[in-house]
Amino acid sequence: MAPLLRRRAGFLNRMALEVAYRCLGSDKNVPTIFASRHGEATRSVELLLDLAAGQPLSPTSFGLSVHNATGGLFSIARRDHASDIALAGGQSTVEHAVIEACGLLTEGESRVLLVVYDCPLPAIFTTFQDCREQPFAWAWLMQAPSDEVLSLSWGTAAENDPRSVGELPPGLEVLRFYLRRDASLERARHRVRWLWRRDA
Repeated sequence: MAPLLRRRAGFLNRMALEVAYRCLGSDKNVPTIFASRHGEATRSVELLLDLAAGQPLSPTSFGLSVHNATGGLFSIARRDHASDIALAGGQSTVEHAVIEACGLLTEGESRVLLVVYDCPLPAIFTTFQDCREQPFAWAWLMQAPSDEVLSLSWGTAAENDPRSVGELPPGLEVLRFYLRRDASLERARHRVRWLWRRDA
C-alpha cells in the first residue's frame, strides 16, 4: 500500500489487509467480503468520547470508523474496481459471510475472497464480552467445489443449547475446525444451530 493509505489504516484494518494481500496477491477483479463482528469499535468509541467532550471530530477518523472502510482502502490501494461487501452478523458473522460468498459463486463468480477479522471490544464494553476475545484475521479464496468440500447447514437450536457459549471468538472457532481438519463443528447462536462438515 502507498504510505499515505497505510498510515490511515488502524490495527484492525492492517490485520485484515495483510491477509487479503497475502491471499489474493496481484490478482484483481475478485469480489471480496470483509466480515467483522465488531469492526472499528475502538475508533468509534474514541470519536464518541471526543464528541461528548466537545472536541472537533476528525473527518478521516470518522471515514475509517465505518464498517466498509477496510474494503475501501483495499480497493483504492490496488486500483481494483471489483465489488466488496462489509458484513457483520453478530456471533454468526462467519456463517453469514460464507453464505454471501456462496451466493456470489452461484451467480457466476469464479472466485470470492473472504476476509474474517476482529479485535476485542473497547474496555467500556467489557460487560458485553461473551468469549475470550483476541485480535485475529484470516482469509479464504473460495471457489466452486473440487475434491474436498466444506458444507454449512443450519436449523433451529434451543435457547439454552450448551453449544451457545464458545471459549474462542466465533471466527477462531471456525478457523480451528478448518486447520485441524475436524470432521464437523456445531455452533448454536441466537437459536440457530450451525453445522459445518468436511466432505472429502
